[in-house]
Amino acid sequence: MEEKKDLSRRTFLGMSALGVLGLAGCGGGGPAVPQVDVQVPQALLDQAAALRGGSVGMLSQKLYSEAANQALDRSLQAFAQATGTTVSNDLVSGDAGDMVAKMDAEVKAGTSRDLAFMSDRRFVGQLHNLGALTDVTDVVEELRALYGEPATEAANYCVFDGRWYAIPYHFIAAGMYLRKDWYEEKGLPLKPHYTWEELRDNALEVSDPAKRRFGWGLTVNRSGDANGFIANVINCYGGAIADNTGTKVVFNSPETVAAVTFIGDIYTNPKYAPMLPPGIGSWTDSSNNENWLAQILGLTLNQFSVYADSKTKNNPVYANTHVFNGATGPAIDRPLAYGESNSFVVFKGAKNPDLAKLVAKFLVGGSALLGVAKGAPCLVNPAWDKVWDSDPYYTSGDPAFPALREQTRTPLPMTTTTGYTFPQAPSPGDQAATAAYLLTDMMQSVIQGTRPADAVASTHARIVQVFEQQGYKQ
Repeated sequence: MEEKKDLSRRTFLGMSALGVLGLAGCGGGGPAVPQVDVQVPQALLDQAAALRGGSVGMLSQKLYSEAANQALDRSLQAFAQATGTTVSNDLVSGDAGDMVAKMDAEVKAGTSRDLAFMSDRRFVGQLHNLGALTDVTDVVEELRALYGEPATEAANYCVFDGRWYAIPYHFIAAGMYLRKDWYEEKGLPLKPHYTWEELRDNALEVSDPAKRRFGWGLTVNRSGDANGFIANVINCYGGAIADNTGTKVVFNSPETVAAVTFIGDIYTNPKYAPMLPPGIGSWTDSSNNENWLAQILGLTLNQFSVYADSKTKNNPVYANTHVFNGATGPAIDRPLAYGESNSFVVFKGAKNPDLAKLVAKFLVGGSALLGVAKGAPCLVNPAWDKVWDSDPYYTSGDPAFPALREQTRTPLPMTTTTGYTFPQAPSPGDQAATAAYLLTDMMQSVIQGTRPADAVASTHARIVQVFEQQGYKQ
């Protein structure tokens, strides 16, 4: 996994907490870290007694909010100090293209960290398929006794053959955002969801390049956001990468071609040029956040990082944001919005698996999670039902919280008229194809003039190759 140069290792020592406190409290001029008195529960202290003097290595998905990253530091510092252990934590980017391959190589070489947290939807299936993960069902059952059930999506992405291979940490909701003031000016309704066609037409209606108002803030350039956008439209139109078993490629279908035609038309038809902001064709994952916060976009699709940023930085766009669950299409009448969790995995060959599991149990709830959640409001949310009731912040800290909690309870699966159920069975092939940006490459070829049907057919062939590399014969 390629680590960005600005990401550093943080090491928290049980015997040198004062030095760590200085590191955790410095924000480099960024937002102040929410002051939460982090306490290690007595039950975990009792379990840690036999592990005193031990050390654990951890990988953390870099959170968009630096305040949340610093709050995580404070929680790890408190754990190390209270338990007399050492925790080394590396921040990493989930969009590094070779992330899974590098983690797997480290496991096979015996050089991996003990645990990591990452998107269960994007990565856990691949790592399990490679044999890189240990069974953590014992931890999940212990947490169930304490906190009730985890988010419904977790049972789909973390469970294989009835056993848990990842521990839900915090829930990340799916969300879309539009400028409610622009909609109101044009007399457009604010609704809990829209069709993709409505969103396209409304985006054009509210656009005014002379006023630096661009109604459409979704890119198809290589990025995680673009992957999510393209896949969602395809699924809403009735297409899918794989069948419901996650093993057979079914990408090349009339429904997929219709979806790709719809998307491609937005970026190639001169009619829609006024609603596209300058540079949208080269956007990365942070670009829509930056442009939304610059108040020039009328619509974007993002995790709640952009919402959290607008709130914590007192950006006027926060008050003008209408949050909704997503869009529908010809094959389904409710949004395919069920979120994902950043979940802990314990790697095969972990040098201190017991301490790794203890760190995970500590971080999923209580004051350890509260500071991180306050540092990234609405982006970091409890993954476990009873944690939502553990502090008034989760019930009254933001108007969006009730809807976010409901998303953790979304009845699953959802079924399209073409018979596909979402979320589908965890598919290493699907995850690998998405991580290789085959969907965004396909859209780029359409923008450059390839017929949608031809682009879908060639992408189908590339996806088949990826599935066969994952061991699924087609």
